[in-house]
Amino acid sequence: KYNCIARLCPFRPSLPAEEMLSTPYRTVSWLGISSLHSHKPSFSGRLGLDQDLSAQAPDWNKELQTARDLPQRSLEERLQRDRALLQVNSAFVWAVAQAAEKVIDGFVDSISGSHGDPAFLCGGVFMSMPAHGDQLLGGERSHRAAQRLELRCVQAYSDLDGDLQNLHTIPTALADYRGVRLSAQGLAPGIQGPEQAEVPSGLLYGYSAGPLENPSRRKLLELLAQSAKALSLQRHAVLGPTGHQLPLFTSVDAQGILGADGRYYLLDVYRTMPADANFLVEDGEEGAETEGSFPRRYPHVLCRLRPELVKAFIQHKHAEFSQRVKAHMEENGGVEECMKSADSPNIDAVRKACKDVGSVSGIIFEMRFNPNVYSPGVEFPSSDSDAVELQKRLLKEAAAFIINDRIPEFMNDCIHGADIPMDGASLRQALHQKGINLRYLGHLILSISQSDRKHQLRHITRLAFAEIVVRCAQRFFSGYVQGVETSNLSAAASHFLCCLLVPHFSSASNGEESKKRSRRRGRGGGGAADSTAWTALSGNELWSLICQDAQETYRLKEGLGSNVDHLVEQYGLQKISLLREMCLKTGIQLRLREYILDTRNKAPISPDDVLNILPVVKHITMTTTDATRMFTAAQKSLQKGLLEQAYEQLKEATYLFGRVCDDLHPEACHCLSLLAKVAYVQGHPAEARSVQLRVVVISERVLGFDHPNTIQQYVSLAVYLLAGGETALAQRCLYRAKVLLLAVHGADHPYTAVIDASLGLVLQGEQALQYLQSALKLISSFRGDADLTTALMHHLLAQRLCVAGDYRGGMHHEKEAHSIFQSKYGEDHPQTKCSSDFLRNITQQAVRVERSIRQGGTELCDTPPEGLVPSQDTTLEQLALVNGILKTSYSTRMMEFKEKLKEMKAAEEAEKAKLENSESTNKNEASELQSSNGEVTEEATANGEQTQEATDANAESPSAETNACEKSDHSNMNGQIESHLHNGNCATKNESEEEEQQSNTTNGVSTESQSKSSNVLMSVNEAQSESAVVNGKECVVKDDSEKQVETE
Repeated sequence: KYNCIARLCPFRPSLPAEEMLSTPYRTVSWLGISSLHSHKPSFSGRLGLDQDLSAQAPDWNKELQTARDLPQRSLEERLQRDRALLQVNSAFVWAVAQAAEKVIDGFVDSISGSHGDPAFLCGGVFMSMPAHGDQLLGGERSHRAAQRLELRCVQAYSDLDGDLQNLHTIPTALADYRGVRLSAQGLAPGIQGPEQAEVPSGLLYGYSAGPLENPSRRKLLELLAQSAKALSLQRHAVLGPTGHQLPLFTSVDAQGILGADGRYYLLDVYRTMPADANFLVEDGEEGAETEGSFPRRYPHVLCRLRPELVKAFIQHKHAEFSQRVKAHMEENGGVEECMKSADSPNIDAVRKACKDVGSVSGIIFEMRFNPNVYSPGVEFPSSDSDAVELQKRLLKEAAAFIINDRIPEFMNDCIHGADIPMDGASLRQALHQKGINLRYLGHLILSISQSDRKHQLRHITRLAFAEIVVRCAQRFFSGYVQGVETSNLSAAASHFLCCLLVPHFSSASNGEESKKRSRRRGRGGGGAADSTAWTALSGNELWSLICQDAQETYRLKEGLGSNVDHLVEQYGLQKISLLREMCLKTGIQLRLREYILDTRNKAPISPDDVLNILPVVKHITMTTTDATRMFTAAQKSLQKGLLEQAYEQLKEATYLFGRVCDDLHPEACHCLSLLAKVAYVQGHPAEARSVQLRVVVISERVLGFDHPNTIQQYVSLAVYLLAGGETALAQRCLYRAKVLLLAVHGADHPYTAVIDASLGLVLQGEQALQYLQSALKLISSFRGDADLTTALMHHLLAQRLCVAGDYRGGMHHEKEAHSIFQSKYGEDHPQTKCSSDFLRNITQQAVRVERSIRQGGTELCDTPPEGLVPSQDTTLEQLALVNGILKTSYSTRMMEFKEKLKEMKAAEEAEKAKLENSESTNKNEASELQSSNGEVTEEATANGEQTQEATDANAESPSAETNACEKSDHSNMNGQIESHLHNGNCATKNESEEEEQQSNTTNGVSTESQSKSSNVLMSVNEAQSESAVVNGKECVVKDDSEKQVETE
């Protein structure tokens, strides 16, 4: 028997590692499908923890701090430390989810004697559930905001490196389950320290610490000063309880203690970030609050700026500071004169610029923020009144920076395709990357409605309305479901979803069916008596509450309408998308089936469809230091055009990610995706296919089967599959991506055009034309009729129409493309010339076909000419361009040419210096030296002319540059292609501004010119060439180092 099993084992298929390994964190799915994987993390690698949590409650704080204290002297030690931190945090998050279920379901008794603020201890996790929030700060909503801010600031302090890792925070997470938000923490260590009168034992820092001097306090203050510098916080003083001045580096709520384990801990950091002045109305500004203006009131006063916004604002102020310094220097006689003169003009210019931009220092640029400004109940010394006024000015400027800069920049990125949110999660991520809080959703909708290009941003408006509805509904659902017994949870959840999605829905219209079905398993009672109030909720009542909350929170000008059908008809919102967002927010898991949500007579969701309600856990993320650093270096190498170097760095980053998290990490997924793109561009489609297949599996398991990133990875996989000849499988991947996008957002989205264009290139016949026509319609709608991406779609459709024999239709679309190229580039641009050539070929073929038809079809040919039919390589090139896979920059040979120019100049200067020394020392041979000097000068001048000619060649127009390159047989310069995922275009990049600006252009030369070029950067088929596909031919893209033309 053993031999038979041994013989059969080699032939048994084995799942890849990404399918078998457990994910670090649970991925919640809103549809209940049978899972083949256990999301419970492996505890075998954790530090001294048993696999059975019930056997021994772990000390999570001790485990986390032990992992943080691991040595970091070598790469191997750092990898082991990162892996240990990830495993401990993963196990803690899993324990939080288990503890939340037990606490809310009534299996754990409270350890606190207070019924108002119950606390629980389960599995080593301390969970608090304050029942009443501070009414001065905003009640229950302020409490939830404080929990969220605490988690965000703990993440900020945890990310500090170097000596600041000696400043510790305890493990923290949030769990939302059955309408209750639990704050989960590891047990804080015991406190050690000297006992003093009126001073808590071991409290070294804080508002209540009082005057205290000892070595431990000095060490903690030193750590806090360094962390304040890293987080751009200002050292300031406040008046203590007894009226004395108390110096602080954080908010007044923060407390610093020395634990019994000898470590320094910082607690209660939820007000670390500076306040958002847009939502803080002072007494004198009461009358200034109008519709669409700021400042305005908010339901709670804990409105804080995001760390991303603080960083962006400091960069903005630094640019302003540089401009002010230059302007003041010009007032004093010019920049060069100031640099040559004494130091006083320079110092005066810097001092004036510091004062203009609001620098906290008068001699250098330094931006710091006081987190206690605008905090209620905080008083500052009278001597610091000027500093406090300066801080208020900075906070108001930062608040205005969001309105005047960040939100318009986000809208511009969405128009040009830099950001393509598909659902609420991707919208939140895109906004947070810009430093925009979600409380600005109402202003975002207002800004879009007042924009001239609001039609191109209708998908953002749709997502913003859906996010507002879901967030307001979630707040009401929290109070709605808290008093429901476990046995009635499914009926209550299904009733709530029906009230949300079906107008005029009520329990009476649905009969008594919901009361008889789906008796849920488990013990009844969640600590509260069962309430049947949920049965009285109707659709009209729920929508009225949602509209009221949306008006108070987001100040919507037009409102949400009378019911959800108003959003469906007015903005194209999908009910299935709304259902998905609501389930992901609340943890509801539905049965996998087709839901008919347009019915009005029957409940579309029954109690039997609600399979489960799962806890939604928010937690901090552990950084993978070395892997992230290598991944960032690879991205910079790609921007510089160092493809081989980027490829090696990506492989090394992949190895490092594998050592830390087994590649089951979102950042590892992005790294592998970029590695697949680079491998494909280098001409290795088999390797790209293998890597991309892993990417799809990782994205599904880590982010979700219908996450926007998963959709994009399926489309990229289809490209690599087609390159390997697996056409049927590529079509299935594209179809799956489109079905997922239709469920997540709908058909009216810019990325739908990318999928349709890809399907149009993969399929044949009438289907291909239909998909390309759909892509053209969407692109022209979102990007405009005169956009270069629209021109590319016109050209692709013209090609396929010629293949189908419709030369008149092809000629019409190519004329549109030619018109766009001509308006953007002019007549002499290579792209315009290529389009003219292709249009001429179509016209000639159409004339021949027309003449043949008139003559009775004697010379009619069934197949179009070879120049009008794209080859397989051309189709692959176009598919890569449409999906933005070709993303490279300057070629290595171009950079080598620049280095040679620098070496020539350096040698020329050295030779001149040597000749000048010879003249001064050898006076007797002056005539010989003069003749020699003349020869060398002539030679140097020739070299200088060659250098100047080469430099001028870079600064010429694209057409002149093309001619120069053709004359030199393309031996000196190489081009660049850069295509964006949704653009499908070629681009060039200005070398002198490659770190600051990036502009796209679509250039092309004839096939004859391409045959002369053997030094092009890369192509799909050749690792050393890269070209754009225009008119069924490969057109080399030349470098343009002066003129930057934007293309899509």
